[in-house]
Order: sequence, then structure tokens, then C-alpha cells
Amino acid sequence: MSLEIRGLSSGYGNTEVLHGVDISVNEGSITAMIGPNGAGKTTLLKTIMGLVKPRSGSIIYRHDGRTEDLVRIGAHARVRYGICLVPESGRVFQKMTVLENLKFAAYTVRDKNLVNENMVRVFQLFPILGERRNQLAGTLSGGEQAMLAIGKALMLKPKLILLDEPSLGLAPKVVSNVYTKLREINALGVTLFIVEQNVDKALGVANHLYMLAQGKIVFSGKPMDVKREELLAKYYAGYGQVAQKT
Repeated sequence: MSLEIRGLSSGYGNTEVLHGVDISVNEGSITAMIGPNGAGKTTLLKTIMGLVKPRSGSIIYRHDGRTEDLVRIGAHARVRYGICLVPESGRVFQKMTVLENLKFAAYTVRDKNLVNENMVRVFQLFPILGERRNQLAGTLSGGEQAMLAIGKALMLKPKLILLDEPSLGLAPKVVSNVYTKLREINALGVTLFIVEQNVDKALGVANHLYMLAQGKIVFSGKPMDVKREELLAKYYAGYGQVAQKT
């Protein structure tokens, strides 16, 4: 499985947000993208998932011996091909139990044995969810809801998970726990593409790192090949560019 994005431009109405973005996500990797608010990170994830229509470029997805340009297919087909999005702030069904959330996430999976296997895997990764399976999701802590959101994606046995700022709004200790679990998920063979504002967490987990500012890639490389101070300088320069634009 691999994802190759070439010359991708996308936006809303008359506003173009992404400008000729090139990104590669290799099988089994953890690829991270950092950037300030307004850089276009969420728009990129939505475009990959088919929730925002691209204006130009290609999104080439190789899986199971097949090559697909995702631009040509709908969002539902992308999910069937093993791509899942965990949106910003998780978005669980507050008035449904943990168990109901997980079962609902797997409503397209016809093999009930597979649903049960995936459920077991989720509870092994997140024991607290197993303990609270009959509890309403809205009564969970922020960290537990973040875990449930990731668990919902795992119910589809994905090949690639896109995560939109998994650390947002969480206490530092909870963020560390979430990232520990993400490493465990990756070790099971799931490829991860993480969009983050938390530079240190992105640096600590990624095999390859991108930085987005004003809809353009301004850095691409291995975390070990760049000094943290240089990266932060680029990051905050990106904040300044966005502020000037707005």
C-alpha cells in the first residue's frame, strides 16, 4: 500500500487552499505533517478522503495489486479500499454507548466474525474502552473519546488511517498515551498519516515529516535530518505568513 499525491490543488468556492501539493506515504510508515492553523492541513485530509473535490492533481493509491487515482472515485469507495479518517476532536456519538459507537462504525462490514475480531483488537489496544463498553460516549474523558474515535476507525480494519490533530485539547500525559497507542497500531501493520500542530510529537513519531504553510509544502525530510530549532523557525514563519494573509 502506498499513497502518492502529485500537484494537488483544492479549496472551497473561489478560495484555493492547497497549491500544487506533493506528498508520499509509504506502506508501514508513520508520516506526519505539521503547520499552523489555516495552512490547509484539514483541507488536505478531506481532499484525500473525497470530502472536498480537488481542482487539479492526482491522488494515486496502490493496494492489493491495484493502482487507483482516488480523484476518480467517491468517498465510500475510498473507505472500502481501506482508508479511514479520524477527524479533529474525534467526533464520537455522544448519546451512544462505547459498544454502539464501535458497532455503528462497522456497519458496512458484512462478516460478523470480522466485526468481532476487530472489536477484540480494539479492546486489547484500549482496555479502558472494554471496561466502559456500556457507558455513554459523552460521559468519557477527552482522552477516552480520542481513543474511541481511533477505535472506530480500527473497526474497518484499515490499511491507512488519516488522523487530524490527535493531540488537540488533550493534557500532555494523555497525548503521550495516545501516541504510544498509535505506535502500537503502526506496529500491527497499519500505515498512519498524522496531521499535527504539536511539533515535538510529530518529530518523535514520524518516519518522514512534511510542513505545510499557506497551502504549500515548505519542508520535506526525515526528522533526524533537521534541527528542531530550524523546524520551529519555519513553523512560526508559517504562522506569520497566515497572519499577514488574513
